[in-house]
Formats: sequence, structure tokens, C-alpha cells
Amino acid sequence: MAEPCPSKSHVSRESGENMNVHVLSEAEKIELRTATHPCFHCGASENARIHLPIAPECNIQCNYCVRKFDCVNESRPGVVSAVLSPEQAVERFRKVKETVPNLTVVGIAGPGDPLANFDQVKEALQQIRAIDPNITFCLSTNGLMLPFYMNHMISLGITHVTVTVNTIDSKTGAKIYSHVRYLGKKYTGEEGAALLLQNQLSGIRYLSSMGVVVKVNIVLLKGINEDEIEEIVYTVKDCGCGITNIMQLIPVAGSSFESLGTMSNAELYHIRKSCESMLPQMYHCKQCRADAIGTLGHDISLNFMERDKTAGGKSKKKNALSGQYRFAVCSKDGTLIDQHFGHAERFLIYDYDDGEISLAETRAVDSYCSGPENGEDEEKIKATVNMLSDCSAVLCMRIGYYPSQFLKNKGIQVITTYHRIEDGIKEAAAQLRTGVPSQAIHGAVAK
Repeated sequence: MAEPCPSKSHVSRESGENMNVHVLSEAEKIELRTATHPCFHCGASENARIHLPIAPECNIQCNYCVRKFDCVNESRPGVVSAVLSPEQAVERFRKVKETVPNLTVVGIAGPGDPLANFDQVKEALQQIRAIDPNITFCLSTNGLMLPFYMNHMISLGITHVTVTVNTIDSKTGAKIYSHVRYLGKKYTGEEGAALLLQNQLSGIRYLSSMGVVVKVNIVLLKGINEDEIEEIVYTVKDCGCGITNIMQLIPVAGSSFESLGTMSNAELYHIRKSCESMLPQMYHCKQCRADAIGTLGHDISLNFMERDKTAGGKSKKKNALSGQYRFAVCSKDGTLIDQHFGHAERFLIYDYDDGEISLAETRAVDSYCSGPENGEDEEKIKATVNMLSDCSAVLCMRIGYYPSQFLKNKGIQVITTYHRIEDGIKEAAAQLRTGVPSQAIHGAVAK
């Protein structure tokens, strides 16, 4: 359901073109940056951003997060292919800047918390600012260390900050956060939640007073905080927050909340609408990875990551006799095999070589199933199957009868599962070797 976009910046393009007539104030400059920031303005969908994964450490433990997959601040966020050093991050920025002319934003969103890794963040952003004085800097944080780094952030030129605030009640916070590590001490229960909240709100208030644009993310947790959302929005608005992003929980296997049910999209929409009279709401969030690159609707991060390539740059069918396979994986978040074959707009192509698993590439496709009322487009199905002809098997959560038959006729196995990608690939490889389906591959996500 499309939502009206908040009005675009009243600072006109002519203002920037006639700088000799009108010198922009700092507030106008920030407004222009906001108008080209895809995560803060739905009218900036043509603009690209790069998330640099240089912050591996986290200082709180959320019950919806598994630390081996890193921490959730903004997306199924926290998911990255590799953590970069500041030098590697700067080099990646250079490469992206050379090939993505619509790049407007550099963001630090994890995979842990940027303020728990501030030395790395500072080093990378200082070098990038020397390369591009006009790029917008953005940072996502749980807010625990904001009181310590607010002025440093401002001096680095960070103009947009996202803070994840899931409750303003310490009793609820005790249910959401397992613990908080602050200045060398571990806090649990209501004490830890109260400390976190105090630092979040004081940080939002100060940053907003200094002209920084603050967005607050709220993870909607069924049975825990859904009755508090309006109060959270009201409170952060009072602190100067400019927009809130109420977002669905993505259950993560192995987390305390892995079995927590999610609200329906209709319920989420209703909650957002009820808060819209208080603050603008973000309806276009894609819950991006912490190493995302490109526009919100088109992630091209795999184009800039090191990956194994086949001889001559061309893909080739793996040799099953030597334990080599190629798998096409349907995944919404890059972590789980959690997508219907017909809903996929891309396939993650993985190579398996005697136990070694590597991401080879991503292949964009034209999704052929947009809902039961539209049926299945046979030509699109055939085109998708042909594009996967070098694969040994397709791993997906579900698949229809006809695409399943088309794949099998091409000699491509179909394996349906809901699993972590690497675990699913290992089970699938074992099944292809032995010809015997593994019981685990059809079960729940492994603990």
C-alpha cells in the first residue's frame, strides 16, 4: 500500500544554483542532505547509499539478536559478508564512488554498534571526508554511548543519526534486553534498561538541539511493546526526533525471541497511521544489511565484494562426482532460506567444494509470482529456470508445481527448507551425494 511521501525540501534547486544570490544556512544545508537521504526521505529513492561494516563489537544484548550474526540496529541489519578495517572501508568507498554516480550517503550501521567501535568509525569517516567534502554521513546506534560521543560525531560531520528505542518503560526493557555493558560493568534487568533509556533520550535531545536529524527505529515486538508504540513516538518527538520507523521483528534462530510471533502487515500499518499525526512515519524501510550498497530497492553490494570466480569469468556446472555443487538460494535477508521461489527477485549463487562454501554471485530475476490473483507467468518461469541452468539445485522455502517440474526437467534438484543458508547448503550437498533426503533439511532452523 503506497503512502504519500512527506513534502520535499522547500529549499529549491535554484537556491543551490544561485549561491551568489542566496548563501544557504546550516539548517538549509541539512534539509538538502535529508532530501537526498533514502533512509530519511521517501522522495530520495533514486539516491544510493553505502553502509560500511566497520563496527563488529556491541555493548548490549537484545533478545531478538544472536551475536554470532551480529546486532540489529537498522536492518536484518547486522548481517554482513565481512567486517572491514577502516582502510578497507575507505577503499570500498572509492570503488563505489567511481561507479555509482548517485551515491549521496555513507552510513555506519554495524554489524555491531558504531559507538562501541568509535576509533574505527572516526578513522574511516575522516579519510572519506578528505576524499568527498559533500557526502552525507549517517550513523545508526542503540544509543548507549551517545553522551560520550555526541560532540565527536558532530565534529566528524555526521548530520543524520538513527537510534533504536524499543521502549520507554524499564520493566518492558528488562524483557527486551538481556544485559547492557557500560563503562566496564554489566547491568541486567530494569537497571540496565533504565540506563540505556536515559542515555538514548539525552542523546536524542542534545543531537536534535545541535541541528542533527534524528530518526528513531522501533522494533515492533508482539506481546511486549505493541501497546507502548504511541507513547514511544510521543516521547522521542518531545526530545526532537524528526521521524520514526516502526519496523517488523525478524525472528532470528537461536535468539530468545526466535519463536515470538510477528504482527501482521495490516497491524503494522494501523500502528504507523496512528502515530502519523505526531511524527512523519517511514513506510519505505527495507531493513537493509549492514554492508548494503545502492538504492533501497536494488542492493549491489555483492558487486564490490571479493568472491571466487570460475575460469574465464564464466560460470560452469559443478562436478558432483568430486563433491562440487552450485546452489541457487532464495533468501530475503541473505541469512536464511526463507523465500518462496516465485517471489524471488534475486538468487544468491553459492558454490560448494568438498565442504567449502563460497558466495559466487547474485542474479537478479523478474519475479513471476505477485500474488494468487495473478497466477504464474509461464514465460517468466522458463526464463528464471534457464538462468539457473548451471546450478545443481535450488534451495527455497516453497515452490509451485510447474516451476518445480521445469527445474527437474533441466536436471536441477529442488530442495524446500527453512534453514540458515550455510546449514541448508551442507544438508543439500549431503542429500545430492547420497540421494537420501536429510530429515533436518525439512525441519526448523537449526539451533
